[in-house]
Amino acid sequence: MKLKSYETIREQAYSDRLPNGLPVFVVPKRGYNKSYAFFATDYGSVDRRFKYGGKWLDTPEGVAHFLEHKMFDTKDGNALTSLSANGASPNAFTSSDITAYHFESTEKFEENLEILLGFVSVPWFTPESVRKEQGIIAQEIRMTEDSPDHAVYYGLMRALFRHNPIRDSIAGTVESIAEITADTLYSCHKVFYNPSNMALCVAGDVDPERIVAIAAGVLPGEPGERPGRDYGPDETKAPASRETAAVMEVSQPIFLIGAQADGDRSGRGLLRLELTGSLALALLAGRSSPLYMRLYEAGLIDSDFSAAFESSSGVAYSVAGGSSRDPSAVLEEFKKAAAELGASGPDPELFARVKKALTGSLLRALNSFDRICYNCARGYFRGFDAFESSDILESITADDVSGFARANLSPDDMAISTITPKKEAAN
Repeated sequence: MKLKSYETIREQAYSDRLPNGLPVFVVPKRGYNKSYAFFATDYGSVDRRFKYGGKWLDTPEGVAHFLEHKMFDTKDGNALTSLSANGASPNAFTSSDITAYHFESTEKFEENLEILLGFVSVPWFTPESVRKEQGIIAQEIRMTEDSPDHAVYYGLMRALFRHNPIRDSIAGTVESIAEITADTLYSCHKVFYNPSNMALCVAGDVDPERIVAIAAGVLPGEPGERPGRDYGPDETKAPASRETAAVMEVSQPIFLIGAQADGDRSGRGLLRLELTGSLALALLAGRSSPLYMRLYEAGLIDSDFSAAFESSSGVAYSVAGGSSRDPSAVLEEFKKAAAELGASGPDPELFARVKKALTGSLLRALNSFDRICYNCARGYFRGFDAFESSDILESITADDVSGFARANLSPDDMAISTITPKKEAAN
């Protein structure tokens, strides 16, 4: 195994690649009682059209999420039950660009790791179990559609993007999941759950060589094909629409402002873009920013207002929002502050303070085993080393931030999604 040391953050990481193409990362945490395993596939909700075996294939919305739900089923029972009985705390999630299965345990870690690798790599579906799951997920979808937070977010995604599947809900629709069959799930598992398209990350007081040996003993021995991806035609910087609006049961209007971002979509350049964007959004709309203080004092926002930079397969974007009695007024102030940041740059003292705070949050994340493993796997899939984040952040200047604002926070490129209370709409 290779051992890489990161002097700045005082961390080490072992890595190896199995003959089947699976990368294995182990971050030693000596003296800790718990250990954490994270087994992920480079497959999310946006990966609906892909190339495999020389052919382009299309699948319904929601397959990645549906597959995650069904993977815990085994021929002999349910893997969740087996892991829990062994003292583990298992779970899984699907995002727009990754699906992961993970657990934490203080005992029987190696045995639990074998269970995790086994059920994720050996699917078992029946037509009856798929039909049953369709009913369960359909209920989940209906509940999610009643969520204002869900509605305002996907309203913004539809406003910003014309083609990219990030416009669509991770879980799909009631109609789309009705098209999913056991054969659909088996086919997508074959394409995306092959070791060459996955990563195993472990953090804890474990033997790295043992982790590699366990993975080699459980998983298929042959490498698989890495699928191609198609996210639709290239997006233009201008939003598909300037505004989307809906009426729901909320106490006061909620909103999200967003804008697409240009830049690298993989590699070290993507990591630098994400860190520059995060720094820019914190300077623009973080709690210590002049904009935040001005809006808060005017009663236009409350403490739930926040801003962030996000990226997924094929897209990157800035987003800010919360609740407000006048979202349009917040949008105008946000546009003015973004233009000022691009023209004049950040206040030097604020820049130093916010950059230090972001560095601190990166260092604190190193105490979280789940964040370590998630960042490690996602970084591998996107072609960068997440442990280099602190060094890259240190190299980002005030000029980089103002350049980001000019390029990616233009007022002409912004859109807003709002949810208005029913009582206000009635008036």
